[in-house]
Amino acid sequence: MKNIPSLDDQAECLTRSHTLFRHLSDKELTGLQNEKLTEFHRRGTVLYHEGSRINGFYCIEKGIIKVYKTGIDGREQIIRFARKEDIIGFRSILSHELACTTAEVIEDAVTCYISGETLINLVKNNGNFSIELMQLTCRELGEANEYITDIAQKTVRERLAEILIHLTDEFGLDDNKILRITLTREELSNIVGTATESVIRLLSEFKQDRLIELSGRKMKILNIPGLMKVGNLYNYK
Repeated sequence: MKNIPSLDDQAECLTRSHTLFRHLSDKELTGLQNEKLTEFHRRGTVLYHEGSRINGFYCIEKGIIKVYKTGIDGREQIIRFARKEDIIGFRSILSHELACTTAEVIEDAVTCYISGETLINLVKNNGNFSIELMQLTCRELGEANEYITDIAQKTVRERLAEILIHLTDEFGLDDNKILRITLTREELSNIVGTATESVIRLLSEFKQDRLIELSGRKMKILNIPGLMKVGNLYNYK
């Protein structure tokens, strides 16, 4: 990780426009901004490893971070993607536990790093901040519960279609309907929770069904209603 001081003035995530920080006092917000360490990270950089001790948390200003767990066989299971204004690493600080996931940059990123001591002080001294953080934790837990249900009840084909819809909602499409995040076939399989070969076969089927088009890692989404039907997302919002 390389610290680039000139990036400090460009980092805007630690402001009251961010839901988590909107209840901070002027003094707390100024202290946070003065303490933050703004860093630039190239693709492939690991911010922290599963099983390591985390001494602070990250607010994402730019780029995309994949957060994943490693299975017994060494296979990655991607839990989520963090992007602008998301925060990662805070749960291990609050629980005083080692990191339960690994965070790796998949699109060049700028982050703001804040010490764990500062986070704990804010939780102790600012009730509204604590509630916002608790609500964030509950939302992430709810998403994890939904994923567990999908793994148990949906086929791989259904899960892949649902993942493509989620990625479309989260990252959007450009003017040519190209998904604004590029993932390898292995990364897609690590989200869905299946073998890479299965994802490759299903993507080919989706292409034949005119649901998507593929060009290397780039993916054009042609038929959102069709993907929703495949994914059994009739009540999806």
